[in-house]
Amino acid sequence: MDDSATLWHGRFDGDPAAALRALNDSLSFDRRMFREDIAGSRAHAAMLAGVGLITAAERDAIDAALDTVEAEMAGGAFVAAPGDEDIHTAVERRVTEITPAGAKLHTGRSRNDQVAADLRLWTRAALSDVARAVLGLQATLLARAEGAGGALLPGYTHLQQAQPVLLAHYLLAHGWALARDVDRLVEARRRADVSPLGAGALAGSSLPLDPERTASELGFSAVFDNSLDAVADRDFVADALYALAMLGVHLSRLGEELVLWSSSEFGFVELDDAFATGSSMMPQKKNPDVAELARAKAGRLIGRLAGLLATLKGLPLAYAKDLQEDKEPLFDAVDTVTLTLVALDGLMASARFDTDRMAAAASSPYGAATDLAEWLVARGTPFRQAHAIVGELVKRSLAGDGSLADLVAADERLGPDAAALLEPGASAARRNTPGAAGPEAVAAQLERFRNRLEADAARLG
Repeated sequence: MDDSATLWHGRFDGDPAAALRALNDSLSFDRRMFREDIAGSRAHAAMLAGVGLITAAERDAIDAALDTVEAEMAGGAFVAAPGDEDIHTAVERRVTEITPAGAKLHTGRSRNDQVAADLRLWTRAALSDVARAVLGLQATLLARAEGAGGALLPGYTHLQQAQPVLLAHYLLAHGWALARDVDRLVEARRRADVSPLGAGALAGSSLPLDPERTASELGFSAVFDNSLDAVADRDFVADALYALAMLGVHLSRLGEELVLWSSSEFGFVELDDAFATGSSMMPQKKNPDVAELARAKAGRLIGRLAGLLATLKGLPLAYAKDLQEDKEPLFDAVDTVTLTLVALDGLMASARFDTDRMAAAASSPYGAATDLAEWLVARGTPFRQAHAIVGELVKRSLAGDGSLADLVAADERLGPDAAALLEPGASAARRNTPGAAGPEAVAAQLERFRNRLEADAARLG
């Protein structure tokens, strides 16, 4: 094959315009799928030999050539030719240079089903890697939760202090959100695990292909049902981008928490110098850049998903070049999430919690107002009435009539026993319903979370 020739040069006179090549060529970014493309070519060659379309000797020659190409690409020795518009063209061109049998490699195959297969293989592996990185961050959150002991801090609603909770409970809340991300990543991996090979350009083939065999060679769990759908389907990319975007949203939420907690106003956490930056002008500054970038990257991930959906929404069946726009968003999303996970994991592992500062913030008696209302409920007072009684006492305390503890102790409906609920730590110690923020409930939750991590690690393999 002429190095400058396209795969369709027999139909055209002359070479493509430079502007077309610049817009059309994708080797600069899809070459990262070279291992998947070579694996797919090996499986295809094995199938062709199995059905008698090439000889065993030709299959072996193709396999040997593919080994050479893989070594060249992995080692950086591969040199692209002018006609190598994508990784698929590049591999086939080089194989054909090495062995004449390479000219038979594309028998019964289109780049349409080939690229879909490569991307499915890449996505399947990438989602597994991301999920394992999520487990790494979850393990760090678990370790920090186990080491937090009985440390308390305020829980918040509307970013206003609400009720005291254990620090371990707070950390595990982020861990459980990440567990849902693992579920989504695993499900997206399952949706990618379908072989499109054998669909051809759009209509299958008149040759005696064996798609089941090719799928088995590549470890796919299923084979396409409809050749048009097989080459047009990028749902699996959208599924992956959604899972990655939701993961990014959860990482952003953790980042936001860390930005707040590391501020002077909160002072709940001191970031390790290795995971913070300084100011070029203000010597006193320590900036939570990792946390802020985790927050910012979520917008990028959401944009990648929205962009792909906008690309897909108007495409007729079957294949259109628009589908080339599936790879860069996916590659970027995987890279972005992976880098963010690694950085946040390091930040969380090295951060120093100021548990005294947290405890002081959690000691406000107003944080136990709900406990006072529930104390009354347990003694027969309707909740709405109990809520009003306690609310009135809080209002009087804030107006300067006395401390809330004194007002509660003096109230005949409450008294000294109820006032004891306002002591630091008393409120959180009472919250032991399943999944709650108290010591007994959190101890049980820690065990459940450990079991969940073990189960997720097992299903990822």
